[in-house]
Amino acid sequence: MLTSTYTLVALSVEQARARVEVQALMERWRPDTWWGEGPHQWTVRQFEQACEALRRVYESCHWRKLDRFVLPALHRAGAAAEALLVRLEGLSRRALDARVLAQAKAAQGSPDCLRAVEHCCSLLLERLELEERELFPLARTLISGESWFAIANQMLAYQANQVESRPAAGYAATGAAGPEYANRQGSTLPLVH
Repeated sequence: MLTSTYTLVALSVEQARARVEVQALMERWRPDTWWGEGPHQWTVRQFEQACEALRRVYESCHWRKLDRFVLPALHRAGAAAEALLVRLEGLSRRALDARVLAQAKAAQGSPDCLRAVEHCCSLLLERLELEERELFPLARTLISGESWFAIANQMLAYQANQVESRPAAGYAATGAAGPEYANRQGSTLPLVH
């Protein structure tokens, strides 16, 4: 029971980071802030920047530990979670469609790019809300204690691998410090890709 609680807390922290990223992106590229009073022409490059920011946030949401470790466990849990998993997948598919639309509109230099970015962000937030409201409680009841223990071990192994494979700050530029430099600096893990 404690393992599931600790794992869910770690997932909740990751969830909160994802929510902050999506909301910040949504705020930064809101169509109404870009199209205020008076005529203003935005460039294709600015729309591409919005799409690049959206790509990073979308991928950050898509490659969370929840998706890597908890969803497969729920798929194995059987029919009790299937309807919720289908709804979550539907939101992800629609968010991807909005992201693709944003890219197409950016290439055209269309202000509809920002509307598509906003729509994608709304869908990502809707998915995060659904996960918090329904997925976490369902996972707590459907996933066994042994499975939570396995999930926690997988998460720890994944984090250790991320730390080992990440170059140390300054190392790539100067070659002066090795991986031990990152450990001494108290580095934190990046958001899941």
